[in-house]
Amino acid sequence: MKKEILNLSAVCLLTIGSTSVLSAQQHNPAATALIVIDIQNDYFQGGKMPLSGADKAGRNAKKLIEKSRKTGIPVIHIQHIALQEGATFFLPDTKGAEIHTDVTPLKNEKLIVKHYPNSFHETELLEYLRQNKIKNLVFAGMMTHVCIDATVRAAKDYGFNCTLIGDATATRDLEINDQTAKAAEVQKAFLAALNFYYAEISSTSKFLAQY
Repeated sequence: MKKEILNLSAVCLLTIGSTSVLSAQQHNPAATALIVIDIQNDYFQGGKMPLSGADKAGRNAKKLIEKSRKTGIPVIHIQHIALQEGATFFLPDTKGAEIHTDVTPLKNEKLIVKHYPNSFHETELLEYLRQNKIKNLVFAGMMTHVCIDATVRAAKDYGFNCTLIGDATATRDLEINDQTAKAAEVQKAFLAALNFYYAEISSTSKFLAQY
């Protein structure tokens, strides 16, 4: 019995120690990058695919970017350009495909163009992160149920520590079998699913306080 208790204690101490190390890593600006995905004009009012809560998410993403710039956290901007046949938004050389003014990249910040939901797919993102010894990724952007979901899951599979700023993301109503899932329900479900394994779901206020 004593041996079992000692073994259990050792496991607990090891787990606590690992958690502390991971927490310290995740709050290390030198090994962290902020990835801002697809905050583009078509997702806002007047665009071809407006999202619920896009304005709020954009403002929060702006706060994340400003804080990252002050603390030396690299900001990586992802821009989607739709090339597939039948695409209706983010079309090449259109105003809707341009990055929203809330999150305009600086000239010295990395901008990566993608053509698929997963920001790693057929882009230089993974190579860039590895070359710059980035281990911790903080995500903001749109849409929660497509490009955010696909990219965060891929990042976790590549071994990165992932944090998703929930209130700096946005989605929309979805329909299936003549039923509508409201944007708030979609948002909650996808954040909850990612939080189960793929990412720590955080908020803008927590990020600003941590860094």
